[in-house]
Amino acid sequence: MPINYRTVLAVAIATLCGVSRAEAADGASMTLYRSDSPALYSSSGDSDVNNGYAVVREQRNVTLQSGVHDLVLGDLPNHLDAEAMALGFPGGEAKVISQRLLLGQGPNAALTGLTGSSINVLGDNGQALASGTLLRAGEDGLVVSTDHGTTLIRQYAAVSTAGDHFPTGSSLRLRVDASRSGQADATLSYPTSGIGWRAAYVATLQPGNTCSMQFESRASIANRSGRDWHDTNLTLIAGEPNFAKTTGPRPMMMRAMAAAAPAEPLPEQSSMGDYRSYTLPAPVDLPDGSISQVPLYAARTVSCERTSLYENGGNWMPPQPMLNETFNTDSNTSVISTLRFTAFDSLPAGYLRVLTADRNGVPQFIGEGRINDTPKGSDATMTLGTAFDLRGQRERTGFHVDKAGRTMDEAFRITLTNAGESARTVTVREHPNRWREWTVTSSTVKPSKQTTDTLEFKVDVPANGKAVLDYGVRYTWTADVQPQS
Repeated sequence: MPINYRTVLAVAIATLCGVSRAEAADGASMTLYRSDSPALYSSSGDSDVNNGYAVVREQRNVTLQSGVHDLVLGDLPNHLDAEAMALGFPGGEAKVISQRLLLGQGPNAALTGLTGSSINVLGDNGQALASGTLLRAGEDGLVVSTDHGTTLIRQYAAVSTAGDHFPTGSSLRLRVDASRSGQADATLSYPTSGIGWRAAYVATLQPGNTCSMQFESRASIANRSGRDWHDTNLTLIAGEPNFAKTTGPRPMMMRAMAAAAPAEPLPEQSSMGDYRSYTLPAPVDLPDGSISQVPLYAARTVSCERTSLYENGGNWMPPQPMLNETFNTDSNTSVISTLRFTAFDSLPAGYLRVLTADRNGVPQFIGEGRINDTPKGSDATMTLGTAFDLRGQRERTGFHVDKAGRTMDEAFRITLTNAGESARTVTVREHPNRWREWTVTSSTVKPSKQTTDTLEFKVDVPANGKAVLDYGVRYTWTADVQPQS
C-alpha cells in the first residue's frame, strides 16, 4: 500500500544492519482510568490527544537471532511514558540491553510505524529506488537496509509495503541478547494516554404523582491514542489516583461510534485498593478516533425527588457579627429545578442526562449535570435548569440593632409567583449569616429545615397565582465578641 510523500535521490552507505520486527497482537489487556478531559470526548479538533491514562499488557510473538541484535515493536500509541515501558521474555530466551522509543508524531508519523518492516521506495515516475528493511524515517530522509548495504533516500514519492495492515502510532526499538534463534513469546507492558473513560447516565422521568425514573448506566470509552485496539480485555477503574508527573499521560462524536453492548452480561465489579474496578465480560474493539459505550449496570427504576429551589445568600460565616445594614441584601429572581436520588450501587463520576415525555409521549431533554463519585446509599443531587413559570422576589422588611443588649433583628418577605397551569411547591432556602448564633422569631410558614447556616421553607404556590412568606430572625452574641459595624 503506497504512501505519497516527496521526490527522490538515493545515496548508498556501506553498512549492513538487520532488524527484526514484531507486529502488535490482538487481545491486549488494558486497565483504563477515568478521565474528564473535554478533548477526549470532543466531536471536533485534533484526533491526537495527550490526555487520559491506561496501562496496557500485550503479548508479542518475535523472531529472535542468536546473540545481540535489534528488535522493533510497532503499532504503539502516540503518547507513552518511556520510563515505564517494559518487555519481558517469560521463557528466558532473551534479555533487553537497551531500548529507544520512536514517536509516531510529526510529518514522518506514518513512516515511523513501518520501522523494521520490508518496504519498497518509489520515485515520482514510479521507478524503484530501494527495497529492504526500513531502519529510520526522519527529516533527513529514509534509511533502508538492502541486500547491497544501507541506503539513505532523501527524496522520494511513495513508499509501499506488503500485506493489508499498515502499522500506526509509535515504535519501540530494542537491543536484545538472545540465547537462540527462532520464535519467542514476549510480554510488553506500558502506560499510555489518548484514551480514557467516564460514566454516562440517562434518566427518563416516569409519569405519575411521585418522582421515579428509568435509570441507565453506561461507560463511555474515548480512544484518540493514534492506534486501533482489537479484542481488548478491559478493566475500568473508578476513583482518582495521584499522578506525580505534570507531563505525559494524564487522566483527564468521533468519526466512529460503537453500538451499545447488550444489557447482559454486565461488568464484574470489585474493590481495588481505595478504588472501584469494572471488568468487562467480553473483549471489545476500540477504533482510533471513536467513543464506544458499554453498560455498567442493568437499567432499573429509581425513586427520586424533584425540587423547585429559590435560594438567597451562601454558607459563608463572618468572624464577627455583621451590623452593616446593607449586608446580604441581594435578591435572586430565578427558581432552580433540581433532582435528587439515592445511589442504588457505587456510581462512578460522570454526566447524567434527564429526559421527560412531552404531551405526545416523546422523550425530551430537560437538563444535564455532573455526578461525582457516589458510594452506594449516598445521595446525588443535580441542577436541571431554571423553571420557566416560577419566579421569586426577596425584600427586607425590618432591621434593628441593639448594641447594648447585644441583639440584632432582621426580617424578610419572599414573594413567589407561578404562571403555570398547576400548583407548585417551592423550597425557599435562606442563609442567616450575619452571625453564627440566631433563632427564628416569626414565620408565616413553619420551617421545614433548620441548621447552623441554613433555613428552609416549603411554600405552596397556586396555579396562575402567588404566595408570600414573611419571616424574621434574631442574632445574639456575648460580651467578649466584638461586632463589626
